[in-house]
Amino acid sequence: MTTASMRRGSLVAPVIVSLAVMVVWGATPVLTRIATDDLEPLWVAVLRTVLAGIVAVPLVATTALRPPSSSRARLLLGVSSAAGFVVFPVVFTIGQERTSAMHGVGILAALPVFTGLYGMLVARRRPGTWWLAGCALALAGEAVIVAVRTGGGGTATLAGDVLVLASALVVSGGYVAGAMLVPRGFSSAATTYWGVMLGALALTPVAVALLAVAGPPRAGAGSWAAVLFLAVATSIVGYVGWYWALAHGGIARIAPLQFLQPLSGLVLAALVLDERLTWPLAVGASAVIAGVAVARRE
Repeated sequence: MTTASMRRGSLVAPVIVSLAVMVVWGATPVLTRIATDDLEPLWVAVLRTVLAGIVAVPLVATTALRPPSSSRARLLLGVSSAAGFVVFPVVFTIGQERTSAMHGVGILAALPVFTGLYGMLVARRRPGTWWLAGCALALAGEAVIVAVRTGGGGTATLAGDVLVLASALVVSGGYVAGAMLVPRGFSSAATTYWGVMLGALALTPVAVALLAVAGPPRAGAGSWAAVLFLAVATSIVGYVGWYWALAHGGIARIAPLQFLQPLSGLVLAALVLDERLTWPLAVGASAVIAGVAVARRE
């Protein structure tokens, strides 16, 4: 077996896992919109992380996963936790409540560009020609998705789009920090469980303040189901799989697969929220797929 064949074979599992994560994460804007129908955005963000932290406690206790011991690893865990489980859910949820699910999906398509660039900066590597070309093509498709002001029932606002974009810039750094822990002997599961527990501790005072001011949150079954999905599937299962895929497949190689995230999100937004999937949006999604194919040649 040639070296190239062995390298391709070693990428099969990370690619499959990352694709599964993209399906789960593609639903995040849609479920966030559903959750904010009955709940205030800040409640959704806080509950998402706090509930995930509660779920993570017995998982850590039963698996005896210990926190990192070195100062470098603790710093990486802190960055990963703050970015992924504190700043991102708060900023993203507030922004997503002010824009359409399709716009949220389209803006989050920029994640692989930020993740890949952060990873290359850390590794002190220059982006390759194919990677740059693929990202440029995929970003062009994303620009079409974001620029189209039709679809989404006219709910997309510039302020919401900017907040979602800011959340993407932050969480990409958290992805890289979390992925860097795995080669240091800290598993993707441990990175996720400890990260979400730290995030839950950070947001618990916010939850207490909200309870004191507004009382317990009241919502329908649909909103609560959406929050539970965001807490368990998105915040725990998704992060475990993504950290593992980035660490074992390489940040620069796996990150472009995030461009596929809009596909499931756009379809769900059309089916679940009745947002219009227009031809410009379909063209943008096609450009995203083509960009992934080109970037994967790197």
